[in-house]
Amino acid sequence: MKALYRLNKYFWKYKYHFFLGIIFVVISNFFAIYPAAIIRQTLDLVIDSVKFTDLFGGSALYGSAYASLMRSLLIFASVIIAMALVKGLFMFFMRQTLIVMSRLVEYDMKNEIFDHYQKLNLSFYKMNTTGDLMNRISEDVSRVRMYIGPAIMYIINLVVLFILVIYQMLIVDVKLTLFVLLPLPILSVAVYMVNSTILRKSERVQEQLSKLSAFVQEAFSGIRIIKAYNRLKYYGFEFEEDAKSYQAKNLDLVRFNAIFFPLIMMLVGLSTLLTIYVGGIQVSHGRITSGVIAEFIMYVNMLTWPVAMVGWVTSMIQRAAASQKRITEFLDTKPGIQNPTEAEVPLKGDVEFRNVSFTYPDTGVHALKDVSFRVQSGKTLAILGRTGSGKSTVAQLLSRFYDTDRGGIFIDGTDIRQHNLNQLRREIGYVPQEVFLFSDTIKNNIAFGLHDISYDKQQEDELVIQAARDADVYHNIMSFPDGFETKVGERGITLSGGQKQRISIARAIIKQPRILVFDDCLSAVDTETEEKILRSLLRIMKGRTSILISHRISTVKTADHVLVLDEGEIIEEGDHASLMKKQGAYYELYLKQLKEEASVEE
Repeated sequence: MKALYRLNKYFWKYKYHFFLGIIFVVISNFFAIYPAAIIRQTLDLVIDSVKFTDLFGGSALYGSAYASLMRSLLIFASVIIAMALVKGLFMFFMRQTLIVMSRLVEYDMKNEIFDHYQKLNLSFYKMNTTGDLMNRISEDVSRVRMYIGPAIMYIINLVVLFILVIYQMLIVDVKLTLFVLLPLPILSVAVYMVNSTILRKSERVQEQLSKLSAFVQEAFSGIRIIKAYNRLKYYGFEFEEDAKSYQAKNLDLVRFNAIFFPLIMMLVGLSTLLTIYVGGIQVSHGRITSGVIAEFIMYVNMLTWPVAMVGWVTSMIQRAAASQKRITEFLDTKPGIQNPTEAEVPLKGDVEFRNVSFTYPDTGVHALKDVSFRVQSGKTLAILGRTGSGKSTVAQLLSRFYDTDRGGIFIDGTDIRQHNLNQLRREIGYVPQEVFLFSDTIKNNIAFGLHDISYDKQQEDELVIQAARDADVYHNIMSFPDGFETKVGERGITLSGGQKQRISIARAIIKQPRILVFDDCLSAVDTETEEKILRSLLRIMKGRTSILISHRISTVKTADHVLVLDEGEIIEEGDHASLMKKQGAYYELYLKQLKEEASVEE
């Protein structure tokens, strides 16, 4: 139960639902058990009337006694029916409070988890599969909800019912009560012994379900590659194996849970036998009436279903504990990147790296080594280098997806870790190397950058169109039957690589940020299209601090300053002309690309 202590805050938050639910449980159970006492009185009345009939069967008293019995039976029947209706009404109220409370908690938990997910570092997402993350916010939360709602409701109902029934039984006959309750300690020991086993098996089931979800999510995301490499049978086999493992672990848990119900029913049946046997002896000695036996049998039957639910509720609680433990693992993961302030200060865009070194925490790759440079506000810096040289790391550190290991990054002379994180990212137009488009319309993908700015529909449409023109993708969009309302499919699967890159550029420039970062965003377009986009970008970049990251010299040659990176270190820097005169790494790369372009033309 330790894993479930964290949920107590929700019981306090929805205390009115919780306490009203308890009150309704008590009232409904009161109207559930009281008819048993009426049955006892009715049965005793009938037996006494039969005896009276035997004594005065032929007298005038018989008719009046019979009429009196019928009136009494009618009154008792009416009271029992009325109590059943009232019980049903309060059971409805009970579910409308406790079950509704569980749904409200489920809503809060999903929002809390999703909000926490968004705050965690990028390394967290690299170390955890998407399927596992989705499983914890869906399947695990649903299992916890079953504890907060149905499990808690049945527990309260069982406790209240036990208290009321046992109290009523003790009032009627203490000795018979003790015999009826004799099997219950055995039940308690049995439940205690299997709890830990259920928890362990539940954790295995949830872990396997997460693995299965992650496998399916990855297979669907990479379906084109799977088909291209004709790996359909292999993935089908792998899925079948994972599904078999999940089935086996689930069946193992089900088989273990199956022990509960027969055991409980056996103990309940034993209580019924003891009631009849011991009660019969006491009736024969005149200590109790026959109606008491009927009343006690009803009490035992009342306890049958709640007690039979002990196994199911125990399993539910253990599954919830296993799921909550998995949820807590993530909720206790502290975001490494914290927002230090909510204050907003206008940014000019002066960017400086001072002796920056950085190693990726998830892979251990030493990406940058003592890198220093400065980009004055309104100027353009280009970063050139081979794959793995650390170019993209500069962009990710500037957007503060990670914090540096050593050295510092400064914007307008202030350490980036002291800037308002929300404002910082709002003022950076970032076009990542790996383009991601949402499964939405082209218009909404471009307008994504305006999410925190209020525009009317006409203004927004004008900005979207202009951004598409600047990114040289307007004519491509208009060639689609639905134009800007075209659905791009999951991750933009319906578009070409170049179209996706240009829409990504439009998304970055539409919000007119102070700092623009283009991380090799023109790699999927041809040289002619690149020239068009660069001409448009030169106008947009004017007056803005811009960082162009590329492996093409044609992309970076117009920059005010160029850095050449290799294995995380700056090996050359200067403008295009000065670097060409040095005839170093930059010059060699330039000649190599000229030869490649010439061979393509031939």
